[in-house]
Amino acid sequence: MDQTRDDRSLGELFGDLTRSLSTLIRQELELARTEMTARAGRLSQGAGMVGVGGALLYAAVLGAMAVVTLGLVELGLAAWLAALVVTIVVAVLGGLLVASGRGELKKADLVPRRTIETVREDADWAKERFQ
Repeated sequence: MDQTRDDRSLGELFGDLTRSLSTLIRQELELARTEMTARAGRLSQGAGMVGVGGALLYAAVLGAMAVVTLGLVELGLAAWLAALVVTIVVAVLGGLLVASGRGELKKADLVPRRTIETVREDADWAKERFQ
């Protein structure tokens, strides 16, 4: 196998190496930032569902419980029993929304896998070059 001869000095070679590594690190950081931004967007959807579920629970407690409780009292239920029935129904609905949002949050993968893979490849390449 023929080896090509490089007439650059050792200082020039190290200078080139330093510049190349600096560029590589900047590119890897940019890739990590881009990858994390995309994942954060997906994560915000699940967080939004949890927030909406919580807001609905709160609104339901304030409004619907009073109205439906009074309706059940008009139908002949005791006031405490009517309030209990309404509270349980609203809590179940809100809990389902919160559980759905939490499920989305758990599915979110925040590890920048592409960046990790390219860093590994870069490290392997550097090891091969300096052996």
